[in-house]
Amino acid sequence: MRTILLQAEAPGAGAAVIELPPGREVTFGRGSESTPVDFPLDHPGISRRAGIIRAVDDYWLLTNLSRDATLVVENPEGGGEFLKVAPRRAAAPVPFEFARVVLPVAGGACSFLVFASQHSFIDPDAPESATVGEPTVSGFPVDETAKYFLVLVALCEPRLRDGSSPIIPTVPEILERLRDVPGGAGLTRAAVNFHIDYLARTKLRVKPPSGSRKADWQRAALVSVALRFDLVREEHLKWLNG
Repeated sequence: MRTILLQAEAPGAGAAVIELPPGREVTFGRGSESTPVDFPLDHPGISRRAGIIRAVDDYWLLTNLSRDATLVVENPEGGGEFLKVAPRRAAAPVPFEFARVVLPVAGGACSFLVFASQHSFIDPDAPESATVGEPTVSGFPVDETAKYFLVLVALCEPRLRDGSSPIIPTVPEILERLRDVPGGAGLTRAAVNFHIDYLARTKLRVKPPSGSRKADWQRAALVSVALRFDLVREEHLKWLNG
């Protein structure tokens, strides 16, 4: 089952992560005791009920409940693409796999992140006559242009350079490694942790070993799966300026 993830960007801005399966929806806004919302955003300039997000397979719909405020949805990892959702616009489809929803407030903006689980692609080896019907869905639908993939490459680097290496980089080591890498600027410890969790939950769908109590099982499991299925290869090391 595909899942949409919502993540607050600032401390105290709302729930850390909300998982939203297809067909389900959540409300977001400032909320109150009489007007509760599923994803609270703690800013006095935001409406009690600002909008609704509904998960639909590999994309999602955004409803703007405001009477006068336009919502902006940005693609943080694209070329500046964005779309505007006008006041009272219902069920606007959002095509970005990774998006930032921006709500205008006095003196700036408040925002949160939305991750779609995967996009469907036609099998490139299928003949044209076979492209009707349900498309083939990749077993591990990773986007090599996304920041989470850059984090995955940094995780796999020691093993790619030396197949016998037992080293699994820690989050601080990943941050240091990506500090001067194009696309790695601006990454924080919280962002790297979220990308690792996103890869583990949604992209590579790894599970903890039975009886495991180690907190670092996700990183080790991601490296194992990524290298076993050639999701990360030596050719990707050039992205680390190595």
